[in-house]
Amino acid sequence: MKRIYLYFLILFLVGSYSNVKAQKDSLKTFSFVLGSWEMQTPKGKIVEQWSHGADKILKGKSYRINTKGDSVLTETLQIRKIGKDVFYCSTVANQNEGKEVCFKLISIKDQVYIFENAAHDFPQRIVYQNLGKNEMLAWIEGELNEKSRKSEFRYKRQ
Repeated sequence: MKRIYLYFLILFLVGSYSNVKAQKDSLKTFSFVLGSWEMQTPKGKIVEQWSHGADKILKGKSYRINTKGDSVLTETLQIRKIGKDVFYCSTVANQNEGKEVCFKLISIKDQVYIFENAAHDFPQRIVYQNLGKNEMLAWIEGELNEKSRKSEFRYKRQ
């Protein structure tokens, strides 16, 4: 019994250390998102742009450009520390009464960064995957109307 307890304690400490290290270094870790990214769609393209903001905040914006070249801002974004934790915060046009919704960084593993807000209607998770210098995969996922949903955004650097 003592041996099982010791194994669980070791697993807990290793997991806690990994999460603390991820939280501490994460703003520097997210430098891969900096710049301008685009994804082609049948209706035009989606563009996501990231830059350094004040106080070690990464600021982003996402917008759609239709086939005629007209653009519409769809959301403003931030990756920032709140207390000891790192959050991905989004303000989406015409949603949540214009209020920002934040998702806590819960995991960094193999260049995959998972943010979660289990209380949000949809999505509950926002994930970014660094695929190298010129590619990035992002997706949103969670439950909507008791069904699992996932939408992917495969970006190329502009």
